[in-house]
Amino acid sequence: MTRLAARALLAVVFWPSLFFFWFLGPFVFFLLSTTSSEVCPRLETRAEFLAAANGTLLMLAVQSLVYAIPILCLLLWNRLSPEPARARHVATCVKLFGVAIVTGSLWEYGSSLACDGYGQPFFSPLWQMTSYLPIVSLVINVPLYVLAFGLGRAFSTREDVPADAAHPEQS
Repeated sequence: MTRLAARALLAVVFWPSLFFFWFLGPFVFFLLSTTSSEVCPRLETRAEFLAAANGTLLMLAVQSLVYAIPILCLLLWNRLSPEPARARHVATCVKLFGVAIVTGSLWEYGSSLACDGYGQPFFSPLWQMTSYLPIVSLVINVPLYVLAFGLGRAFSTREDVPADAAHPEQS
């Protein structure tokens, strides 16, 4: 497989995964990775709350793997056409992604533990503080999305076509 074909294949994976997993996925995954509102009123003991919250851990792991697909594409693109400036940006993207995954997982696990407001005060107030994590997550995710989008655009643009040939002027 040529480098151009490999880069094109990565673009075919990167762009849909960025759109569907990063922009639309949180709405679906949040619903799947927290304790449902039908279950919450029936929980009465600390053990039941812990069991319900721990039941979401598998979905959080799957969610993290799915969210990592665009990052893996960026890493593979960087290996195919290494450039020091882009490599630093990819490294920054990976770090932001790691922090975003930890923050998002804590928020979703904390939401399950607090049972979306239906829960009783069985746990430390620290878990109730997870309701502030979406703000932190937003502060982390906005630069991550911008950086990933910019890197994806830079990596998926053909370098062997001159800029004038890509956009011929109309007479």
